This record gives sequence, C-alpha cells and structure tokens, in this order.
Amino acid sequence: MNRPRVYHIAKQAGTSKWQVRLATGQKAIKLFDTQEQAIQYAKSLVKTQGGSIRVHSLKGKIRKD
Repeated sequence: MNRPRVYHIAKQAGTSKWQVRLATGQKAIKLFDTQEQAIQYAKSLVKTQGGSIRVHSLKGKIRKD
C-alpha cells in the first residue's frame, strides 16, 4: 500500500539550516539557509513526486499558511 508523501520543513536541530525531509524519513533530503528556499524546493518535489507539505515554525508547531 502506497501512502501519500508528506514533506516536512523544519529547522534542523543544532544548526541554523532548514531541512526538507519525508515524514517517514530520519535524514534530511536537502538543507537550506532560509525557510523560503526549503518551501520552494518542497513544492517542486510535490509537483514531480506528488504529496503534501507541512511547514513547522521555529518552535516546531505546524505553521498555518
């Protein structure tokens, strides 16, 4: 059974980088200097791979867009 891909964008612990990772993944797919860069990259993944995006605030909660 295939689950929809869910990409999470959050600040990486211990660094000043923003990470894009799959909800089921342990490692970041890619790191970025800004949250906006990470969001744009995740949008491109959703466009080609399908799925959805969850953006976390600096405190870790899901951000409302």
